[in-house]
Amino acid sequence: VQLQASGGGLVQAGGSLRLSCAASGRTPYAMGWFRQAPGKEREFVAAISWSGGTTYYTDSVKGRFHISRDNAKNTVYLEMNNLKPEDTAVYYCGAAPGIMAYTYVRQYDYWGQGTQVTVSS
Repeated sequence: VQLQASGGGLVQAGGSLRLSCAASGRTPYAMGWFRQAPGKEREFVAAISWSGGTTYYTDSVKGRFHISRDNAKNTVYLEMNNLKPEDTAVYYCGAAPGIMAYTYVRQYDYWGQGTQVTVSS
């Protein structure tokens, strides 16, 4: 599985961005978004099951971020609203074999290259 993330950029606090992650292959995979700020470990942001029926979010993004997927296009999205400076990080999409939604880095076998999100105050 190869993943290609896109959509990052520079935005002012309160603004919005939409990240996309295109995946190769049609094997059922759960998908997730993680982020890593300088000097910090990669952390979970959001996850979605293969069917899209189950989603999880880390507490700090609940009500602001929305994860979705289009299996016909093999693409997962992360809509980010009301962005805050603390959301600044490199965002990575991951694919985990299975149909559930997963929240741990170790559960993901494949990773995209990352896309930078910078939120200015």
